[in-house]
Amino acid sequence: MTMFLVFAALMIAAALAFLLVPLLRHARDAAPVDETRRMRALDEALASGVIDADEYAAKRAALAGKAAQPAGAAPRARATFAALLAVALVLPASALLLYRLVGAPEALDPANLAPPPEAQAHSAADMEKAIAGLAAKLRQQPEDAQGWALLGRAYAATNRNDEARDAFKQAHEHAPDDADIAVEYAQALALAAPDHRLQGESRALLEAVLAKDAKNQRALWLVGISDYQNGEYANAIARWKILLPMLQPDSDVARSVRNEIADAEARRDGREPPQPEAAPAEAPQVSANASPTGPAADAAPANAPKLTVTVALDPKLKAQLDPDATLFVFARAASGPPMPLAIQRLKAGQLPATVTLDDSMSMMPAMKLSKFPQVVVGARVSKSGNAMPQSGDLQTLSPPIESSRSEPIALTIDQIVP
Repeated sequence: MTMFLVFAALMIAAALAFLLVPLLRHARDAAPVDETRRMRALDEALASGVIDADEYAAKRAALAGKAAQPAGAAPRARATFAALLAVALVLPASALLLYRLVGAPEALDPANLAPPPEAQAHSAADMEKAIAGLAAKLRQQPEDAQGWALLGRAYAATNRNDEARDAFKQAHEHAPDDADIAVEYAQALALAAPDHRLQGESRALLEAVLAKDAKNQRALWLVGISDYQNGEYANAIARWKILLPMLQPDSDVARSVRNEIADAEARRDGREPPQPEAAPAEAPQVSANASPTGPAADAAPANAPKLTVTVALDPKLKAQLDPDATLFVFARAASGPPMPLAIQRLKAGQLPATVTLDDSMSMMPAMKLSKFPQVVVGARVSKSGNAMPQSGDLQTLSPPIESSRSEPIALTIDQIVP
C-alpha cells in the first residue's frame, strides 16, 4: 500500500511538471516579447513612410508610458497564478476521485487477495457449466476421442465415477489403440464398481496395454494392484519391481511403491506388514487393498514444484467437524480453470495433517503445478465426499502463491461454504 501511494504521488508530480512549467515560462516571457514586437512595428512603419515623425514620436511615447505602468501586467499575473493554482489542486483531486470511482483500492489490501467463499461456489458452477458444454459438444461430434477422455477426467475429478466410466468408454471405442485412454478406462471401470476391483474387462484392458508396451508405468501399477487384490502377492511384487526403477528414488510415488512391495512381501511370507516408509501423511494415499488410483503415470522431474501443506482446524469449528468426512487438500491455478492441479484425499479425523502436492498428482497432462506460475492452495472438509464445494463444507483458501515455493504452507480451516 505504501509503495503504491509513493508511486502515485511521483506520477502526479510528473504530470504537474509537464503542465505547470510551460505556463510559468509563458507568464514570465510574454510581456517583454510583446513590447519588443510593438516597438519593431513602429520602426518599420516610420521607415516605410506609413507614419510621419510626429505620429511616430507620439505613439512611441504612448507605448513607453504603458510599459512603465504595471497595472495591466498585474491582472495577467494574477490570472496566471490562479490558473496554476487550479491545475495544481484540481489535477490530483480529480485523479484520486476517478480512482475511487472506477479503480479497486480494496485490492491493495493483502487480505482481499484470497477468493471469498462465494467465489468458490461460482467456480463450482463454472465447472459444471463447462462440463455440460463439453457434453453437449460431444453429442454433436461423438467421434472426438480426446474430447470424451477430457470429459471423463472432468467427471472423475468431481467424483462422478459412473459418468467418468461411460465417457472413457466412448473415448476408447473411438481410439482403441490409445494406451493412455485404455488405462484410464480400465481405472474408471474399477472406480465405478462397488468393490473397486480391477478384474474382468478392466484387467483385460491393462494386459493388452502391457502386451504392446511392457514399461507403461500406470498399467504396471494397476495390474500389480489387481494381482494384490486377488492374493497373488508374488505377481504383484514382480510388477511393481519392474515399475520401481523407472521412478525417482526419493519421490513420494517411489516411496508408495516401496511400501506396497514391502506389504505384499510380508503377506506372501505370512508376516505382519511393516510400518510404511517415511511419513504416511506426506505420501500419496495409495493402498492396494482399497483403490486403484495410486501414483500417477509419470514421475515428476527433480526440479518440479513440490508444495508442503500443513492443515489445521480452527477451534471454533471443532463441534461441526465429522471425523469420517472427507478432507481434500488441493492446489488449483490462481487464474484458470477450477479443476485441481494436484489433490490429496484424507479423513477429516486426521487433522491436523501435513501433505505434499506435486506434479505426480495431476489428473491431466496439461494441468500440472509446473504449468502454472501461481496457484491457490486450499483445504476442504466435504460431508458428501464430493471434491466440488457444497453448502456446509468447511474450508480455507490461501492467497495466490508461487508454485515454486519451497517453504511450508500453513492453512487453518476457518470458513463454512454458504
